[in-house]
Amino acid sequence: MTNENTAATALILGATGGIGGAIGAALRRRGWTVKALARDPAQAAAGWQNGPSPLWIAGDAMNEADVVAAAAGTSVIVHAVNPPGYRNWDRLVLPMIGNSLAAARAAGGARIILPGTVYNFEAGTTTVVDSTTPQSARSRKGAIRTEMERLLEEAAPDVPSLILRAGDFFGPGIRQSWFAQTMVTPGAPVRRIVNPAIGAGHSWAYLPDLAETFARLIEKPDRLDAFERLQFEGHVDASGTEMIEAVRAAVGRDIPVRAFPWWLMRCLAPFGGFPREVVEVEPYWRHPMRLDNRRLQRLLGNEPHTPLDTAVRHTLEALGCLDQRGTLSQAA
Repeated sequence: MTNENTAATALILGATGGIGGAIGAALRRRGWTVKALARDPAQAAAGWQNGPSPLWIAGDAMNEADVVAAAAGTSVIVHAVNPPGYRNWDRLVLPMIGNSLAAARAAGGARIILPGTVYNFEAGTTTVVDSTTPQSARSRKGAIRTEMERLLEEAAPDVPSLILRAGDFFGPGIRQSWFAQTMVTPGAPVRRIVNPAIGAGHSWAYLPDLAETFARLIEKPDRLDAFERLQFEGHVDASGTEMIEAVRAAVGRDIPVRAFPWWLMRCLAPFGGFPREVVEVEPYWRHPMRLDNRRLQRLLGNEPHTPLDTAVRHTLEALGCLDQRGTLSQAA
């Protein structure tokens, strides 16, 4: 499908990351002009593997002037960016969304697109999330994500925005994820699976489906509210074992499963760093939380949905995790 408005132009902040790159690629396939901000455009272009490359612009998403200049002439700004290496995340995230807001205003009211998270909600007490669900997370990460959304809501209608909330990402092109960094080892055949799930009901978002959803929504500006907050249901692991069984099916044999060492993370959390970050999200692996996508379905007719076994197989292939036996088992 090609976008009827071939002059439509989007700026991607975070195009070298999984979700930003996937949204940019989906828009390019639909006929959009896509610009992407990067500190090193040559390196970003060399690493691009998502089809036709965007127009790379030298700049830093932490610099307001750079973002404003890059956003000139755009109707959409995809804010899918984080500080380099996630360093000083808690101090830099809000100024960065401020830069995107300034750029959107300077561009005459470009719509800001934000991939949302479940961290805005209190796990254990919130079982279903829709656009009206109170955001009451107590974690540092959740409080910052909630403030980001508040700033976008406050800016509307002068600056329209779209937040599409999803579960944990997996899929080709995304390596910073629970699937790629914990459950399996990129570049190595699957010999064991590390399972972070403590209970049932975990939500997963297959990246190509999510990016396609973003692209379809972006092409319907007249149907979106000035401040639109939607939920992407994705794959709900109702038993807590469906993702494991999908990996086993892709590999073609029974694979041993180990539990993620949450106990060790809790012991190390007081020292900060990765363990502290991980412990903050532990409740979301313990308590089920369903994303209500009824508003999304009314807008699109249906939510793009690749069967779980197919999605996992494509993800493992892209990560280089299927040895010859696993690949042949799928072709048989």
